[in-house]
Amino acid sequence: MEVRTIFRNISPIDHRYSLSEQDLFDDLIPWLSEEAAVGSCVKAEIALVIAHLTVRGGLTSEVKEALETIAASIDPTEVYREEEKTKHNIRALVNVLKRRVPAETAPLVHLGATSADILDTAQSFRMRGVTLQVVIPLLQNLELLLCAFVDKEAETPQVGRTHGQHAVPITLGFALAEYVSRLGKSILEIARLSRGLKGKLAGAVGAYNATAMIVQDPEELERRYLAELGLEPSEHATQLVEPEYLLRLLLEYNVAFGIIANLADDLRNLQRSEIGELREGFGEEQVGSSTMPQKRNPWNSEHVKSLWKAFMPRVTTFFMDQISEHQRDLSNSASQRFIADYVTGFCLAVSRMSSVIEGLWADRERLSANLQGSAGIPGGVMAEPAYILLAETGVSDAHEVIRRITLNAEQEHIGFAQALSKEPALLDRIGGKLTELGLIGKPSEALSFFEHPEQYRGLSVKKAKTIAGKYRKLMTQGQEEPYVC
Repeated sequence: MEVRTIFRNISPIDHRYSLSEQDLFDDLIPWLSEEAAVGSCVKAEIALVIAHLTVRGGLTSEVKEALETIAASIDPTEVYREEEKTKHNIRALVNVLKRRVPAETAPLVHLGATSADILDTAQSFRMRGVTLQVVIPLLQNLELLLCAFVDKEAETPQVGRTHGQHAVPITLGFALAEYVSRLGKSILEIARLSRGLKGKLAGAVGAYNATAMIVQDPEELERRYLAELGLEPSEHATQLVEPEYLLRLLLEYNVAFGIIANLADDLRNLQRSEIGELREGFGEEQVGSSTMPQKRNPWNSEHVKSLWKAFMPRVTTFFMDQISEHQRDLSNSASQRFIADYVTGFCLAVSRMSSVIEGLWADRERLSANLQGSAGIPGGVMAEPAYILLAETGVSDAHEVIRRITLNAEQEHIGFAQALSKEPALLDRIGGKLTELGLIGKPSEALSFFEHPEQYRGLSVKKAKTIAGKYRKLMTQGQEEPYVC
């Protein structure tokens, strides 16, 4: 079969990204390539032969080793050539295998199985493997990088934003802890769902018709077959494994993808010239624009968002593959082949986001300036504590009182603290409450509290550090034994 240069491939996954992410591709190839797809079906067919021999009492360690050696030697090219004659992928594979295994074993190849017993089982084997061996470690690395950044910036003041407007002070670490929490839960769910993927050996309609003619306990044969691949049987099967096992895993992939895209959007916007609180790493020879030499574009964050736009809509196809007429039709045959593309696109986004976080730099001066500036009313983010404290002294319309003060500050082009200082009676009441809370020494020091908005940050620091600590521990404890390809 002709070997084609990658620049003659059609999908950007196989040319542009396979070069820039070579290490990642090397990790994905054993699970997602066409070679892996054929190889996993070979593994399934050999697992079935081993199960038959086990039930019949004819399996020895030498025979098993010989069969596994044969499985490793099958060339996908040979299978594809055979398929040109059979026009059937699994029958082609069976023909190739029958020619390779010992003559006395050949009748056991594919015995009692239908194509989906091999295809669905092989799909579960590959998806479980790529998730546990590649995707989860990739996600854990991103999560740990986020935890480290959150810890580092847990006390760095930042202005909180709602509706794109300045709200109240938080810390940068607290802002990123949101993504640690959201992504961490999704990682744990992806791992759980991947371990729940199932296989089958229930025959053409799932009722064990064929295997019931071969053994007394078809379900025991099924369990032995699947155990060779590290899987368990689907509770009920038609010709297909119940589709929800794989569907739920892919949906959780998409949940994680959305979280990462949301993070990319936040990071990209915080790098805007008018905000400038964060900066992606930028290489010494890197170019931001073909015509504007000064540009330092947040292109990696934009790239992550762009990958999400390309692959997120495929969730529609995942749902459509849930439906099959009666015991089976072939309407999922082509569409499920593109799951490999989706997983690859997801991994590319995770890898790129990890590189963003690894090189992310916080401009603390700009963070402080934005917090102090507060979009037209310097120190305006302190209006909330002023209202809360005033209300606590018994003023029922405290919100309206403070709102009028913010309007005065805006009209007079002065800071909130300065506008508040023009209301000594109110400031004295507020100062008394601040003194009770131990936030200042005496009521006359009230103005200093409003001149330092970074002091009004609630539980930002505590929450950031707690969440980072929690998910750092969850990402590193109880590592499972490797899932072998």
